[in-house]
Amino acid sequence: MQQRRYNQEFNFFLVISMVFSFSLVLFTSPVAAHDRAKALEQEVLELKKRLIAIQDELSQIRTDSSRVEQQVIENKQAIKEERVIVQQKIESEKEVIKKAILEESPRNMIFFRGGWARQDHHHNGISVQSGVAPVGAQQQAPLNAWYVGAGFDFGLTKDTWGLIPKTELIAELMFEYKQFGTVLGNALANEPTQLAGGDLNPRHVTSSTVTVSAAPKIKFLEGYRLRPWIIPAGLAIHIISPPSETITFFQPAVMFAAGADYKLWKNIVLGVDARYHLMGGHLDGLRLNGLTLGGYLGIGF
Repeated sequence: MQQRRYNQEFNFFLVISMVFSFSLVLFTSPVAAHDRAKALEQEVLELKKRLIAIQDELSQIRTDSSRVEQQVIENKQAIKEERVIVQQKIESEKEVIKKAILEESPRNMIFFRGGWARQDHHHNGISVQSGVAPVGAQQQAPLNAWYVGAGFDFGLTKDTWGLIPKTELIAELMFEYKQFGTVLGNALANEPTQLAGGDLNPRHVTSSTVTVSAAPKIKFLEGYRLRPWIIPAGLAIHIISPPSETITFFQPAVMFAAGADYKLWKNIVLGVDARYHLMGGHLDGLRLNGLTLGGYLGIGF
């Protein structure tokens, strides 16, 4: 619109200039009219050049204005797209955090165990097989056993106090009952005892062990469904029945263990473990080194 207005003004001014020039020519002498005509023509040319320069300047301003306007539009679009991307990232992070909270492993867990056990040496008690009173049935308790037990995991830290990411440190307290079988006892298990001259009438005696343990458990892959773990070393106290020939009931040992559990649904996990109990030597002739293999069902809270 501005360019059209300038063109109209230019044409009007040109017409006025030409009329004025011809009027001077008609009312003046031929020589003076010629000079004035040339002067007017020169002025008209100069004015035309100025108008052309003004038009070029306006055209450049219009071009620059269009470029700036286009840049502003592009910047607005880029800002809008960036806002959308940032909002999407925020929503995605919210979903990740929400999912992590929902699937986060519980800090504590109670579990129930069961499986197979085997001792490295026979468990000989005073009423099973005796070297002191070698009279009676004298049957030896088997090395293999079954066991049941339960335990409690108490979570201490989810990242080992910042030293190892996604690695949980747990305090485990556990007890288990192992039964090696029922056998005929020696003279002390006879009714009446053969040491007092009674006839052979042996009583059945059950060989068993109760174990109470406390240990640190290192559990890996925090936040995953499948989580392996190890017990580098723990304290275990074995309570035997029947007692040894020296009337020993309790025996300490070091427990090593490894296992893994899998989250089935919500805070319910199913796992397997292997544990080995080791004594540094033997206590009153009794050695209870042995292995347990089995599974467990855990409920986290």
